Amino acid sequence: MTGIGKRPVAHAVTAKPLGLEGDEQADLSVHGGLSKAVYAYPVEHYLFWQTVRAQAKVALWDEALPHGSIGENLTISGLLENQACVGDVLRFPDCELAISEPRFPCFKFNHAMGFNQATKLMGQNGWCGFYLAVRVPGTLQAGQSFELIPGPREVGIRELFLSRLHRNKL
Repeated sequence: MTGIGKRPVAHAVTAKPLGLEGDEQADLSVHGGLSKAVYAYPVEHYLFWQTVRAQAKVALWDEALPHGSIGENLTISGLLENQACVGDVLRFPDCELAISEPRFPCFKFNHAMGFNQATKLMGQNGWCGFYLAVRVPGTLQAGQSFELIPGPREVGIRELFLSRLHRNKL
């Protein structure tokens, strides 16, 4: 069982301390909880994944990859992993989410993407997305923008992701 195959919704969704209303995680030992209530992934990486899926012959070249396909329940624009730090806050019109840690892909990511090198590619480029804690509950809706409120700016998401990956391979 996996919770990776998310799909976009047009209506407002309530963000609560343990996640987004109507969203589920399959393996609560590694996904979900207060610090992993929301998983955000930058839309800027979608063209890359569409291209490598076509190269792997698991998708057509002109086949768009729907938002949510990476497993995120929040697709964002304008904040990449190399710009995001633990403790930064994304202030939306009706709620606030605090960046807690990078997402590490599990073995199910290869299956969800349709080819065996997906996890390796995510590890090589550091395009992992990040988990967020719900700091101020409220609602989120497609098309909303957010204001980035910088935290202490001490631990970068991409650097933390690559560091932990390297440590785990030793």
